[in-house]
Amino acid sequence: MLVCPSSIDLSSRTLRCLTERLAVRRGEIGTRWRRLTAGRQALLALAHLRCGDTYAQLAAGFGIGIATVYRCIHEAVEALAGLAPTLAEAMHIARTKAFMILDGTLLPIDRIAADTPYCSGKHKRHGMNVQVLTDPFGRLLWASPALPGSTHGIVDAPAEAGLKCWADKAYQGAGGSIRMPFRGRRLKWWQRRHNSTHAKIRCVGEQAMPVLTGWRLLRKLRCSTNRITAIAQAVLVVHHASE
Repeated sequence: MLVCPSSIDLSSRTLRCLTERLAVRRGEIGTRWRRLTAGRQALLALAHLRCGDTYAQLAAGFGIGIATVYRCIHEAVEALAGLAPTLAEAMHIARTKAFMILDGTLLPIDRIAADTPYCSGKHKRHGMNVQVLTDPFGRLLWASPALPGSTHGIVDAPAEAGLKCWADKAYQGAGGSIRMPFRGRRLKWWQRRHNSTHAKIRCVGEQAMPVLTGWRLLRKLRCSTNRITAIAQAVLVVHHASE
């Protein structure tokens, strides 16, 4: 367990991976001196992402200013997001799998009622939609850019690549090789059987959603919506590093 100032349920390998990445970045930009070492900066970033510690809490815990905390976290998130797999890379990996599972989750954000584009009618709250692709075992392969909560994005790449992909009813109309359950109350017996089999396959992919919501920062985002994509990608990279 990493401790700062409270426990962080991540392995030391995760800390080492981020520390090495930050050390490389400092070498690239020619940094000579920092208030925090690469290891301390990595620990600060993980405390923010995993535990949702605020800038003020981290500033007090590390003995630095709030502005310095912001810069350290922003740099760490950008460094991690740069390592996130692209959709093309995810499709390359998916071709070695029997099928994929497509699903989406709403990341709650701090917005007022006037921000209509960010309000999800399904969840009755403001948020950003992130679509994810998982393998048959529920392992996260890719996370999409964050979209406003009122937007329902459809990933066309699986259909264009001819890859089998299981999705829920929200993806009606996606077509191609994307498999969806039948909608309606009065379904025939073979349609109900299809939906039952479909649900058993897709439920494995839903197990990947707690991977994202397990990061407390993603449970209630209070940052600019322009930064949410980078944060989600950074969490995905750290998750892969900790596996």
